Amino acid sequence: MHNQERFSIGAMRDFIPEKWRPWIMICIAVVFQFSGGVNLAVVSQMSGALALKMEDIMMAGYASLVSMALSFAIMFRLKFRFTSRVALLICATICVGCSLICVSTGNVVVLVLASFVAGFFRMWGTFECNSSIQLWLTPKRDMAVFFCYIFLMVNACIQFSGLTTVHVATWINWEYVYWFVIGLLLAVILFVLVAFQDKRFMPYLPLYGIDWLGAVLWAISVLAMTFVGVYGEHYDWFASPYIRMGSLIAVAALLFNIARALVIRHPYIDLSIWTYRPVWLTFLLYVLIDFFWAPQHVLEHIYMERILGFDALHVVSMNWIVLLGIVAGSIFTYYMFALRRWGYRRMLTFAFSCIIVYLLVFYFYLDYDLPKETLYLPVFFRGMGYVIVAICFLTSISGSVPFRIFFHAVTTHTFVSAVLGGVIGNAVLGRILAVVMKRNALLLGAELDEVNPIAVCVPLPQLYGMVQQQAMMVSMKEIFGWLSMLALFCLLVFVLWESSWRVGNIIHPKYSTIRHFMKRELRIDRLIASKSLVVSTKWLWVFWGIIFVGIILIIDNCVTFVNSKV
Repeated sequence: MHNQERFSIGAMRDFIPEKWRPWIMICIAVVFQFSGGVNLAVVSQMSGALALKMEDIMMAGYASLVSMALSFAIMFRLKFRFTSRVALLICATICVGCSLICVSTGNVVVLVLASFVAGFFRMWGTFECNSSIQLWLTPKRDMAVFFCYIFLMVNACIQFSGLTTVHVATWINWEYVYWFVIGLLLAVILFVLVAFQDKRFMPYLPLYGIDWLGAVLWAISVLAMTFVGVYGEHYDWFASPYIRMGSLIAVAALLFNIARALVIRHPYIDLSIWTYRPVWLTFLLYVLIDFFWAPQHVLEHIYMERILGFDALHVVSMNWIVLLGIVAGSIFTYYMFALRRWGYRRMLTFAFSCIIVYLLVFYFYLDYDLPKETLYLPVFFRGMGYVIVAICFLTSISGSVPFRIFFHAVTTHTFVSAVLGGVIGNAVLGRILAVVMKRNALLLGAELDEVNPIAVCVPLPQLYGMVQQQAMMVSMKEIFGWLSMLALFCLLVFVLWESSWRVGNIIHPKYSTIRHFMKRELRIDRLIASKSLVVSTKWLWVFWGIIFVGIILIIDNCVTFVNSKV
């Protein structure tokens, strides 16, 4: 039986009531979720105001997600190194600086770097808040319960951020969104200075033995893959030297990183995580599922804006329905998965059913004059299915991977769920849409010539627009049909899949246990480093001796050569 601990947030001063403290930490975490560099909800406004391509803004947004994923591997090292007061002040201050850079710069490199830095510190601040209230959420440290809260909070913040951003950008200016977030962060800084005490509740643990070079190589490889996926259609894929160079950099950095991870003691991401079935299986499933969710970015916005004629406010209003789906999915997962312990197969079957409903409704109801209310059902099931999959996948990893490398698995999990899955899915589906639309436009326009009585009565520009619009409708319907058939096949596989994989009591270890483990690893690292230093010092003297002898021989040969000439 796991020992239950009394919940308390000792980092706050005594004048803050105990009942208010967890809610205050949740509010601070929400503020951090609203920050983080480029806001993808105002891509078109930012690209126009800063004279940048939409791909540039998307790249900066994905860079923020890459650094967010990288941060998980060292989160507990940061927690044991800095107090809550210092951590929150550092994160809020740097997020303010990055937001100021993002709102003013027109340089793509600076924008990407600022977003990358902001994503790391946004995640650090969010982790500091959420880890402080874990015992308040689940006194038994049940990870299934904790993840229900985490994904509800994070995805709800994403939807609210989109709603707030688009409304402010529409009625005032997109820059005011950043000033609003900066104001919230400054309020957090002021509150932390007043209400938090710089008191350490756990012994100090230095940031020693972290593979910073491995982190840089992972960042380079994932950012290069993201560059290929984001800019691929713009530069015509591998016909462009930029895409070929990005692919080469991604492969070279990945191979070099894997080679280093095989020979060093503590790589940034331990490759032993891939020996656990849930890690590689959820990785592959996320790539597949993100392909099913790609229509929300590639097809939905095109359909709502170009075909139905919705403005930005009507499009973003669908976030309310997605939010309802997220809440419903989180509550359903909490009761059925965390409490009643439904198996993974049953939960994933239900999640795939939600995806199939989303795809089939769009396939059967796609039309020129579709009422807005008809879209509520598929969008609701899309949000519900997404949160169920996310909670189940992360819980499966936490229940099978040792805690020593659990956050390494979370980093790779976040790479594919937040970055690569969406990038690959959007790139592949966007390419399919372009190819299918060209084919359908050729087929539809083959009969429209000068001898066609219908085509003669319509002006050529208007006729061309009609053909393109009809080709787009036919192409979207065709893609939704193929995706529905593929999703039905995957659902059949899940139904027939025999598995004894069940949800057990997945308990998060105590912070004292984690710290003792890390301290022991650091002690071993220092011992190995001292021994290697002695050995390297001996070899260094040998090396300098060889160099010295070589220099003497060179000088002697030179003197002999000069004397012979004289």
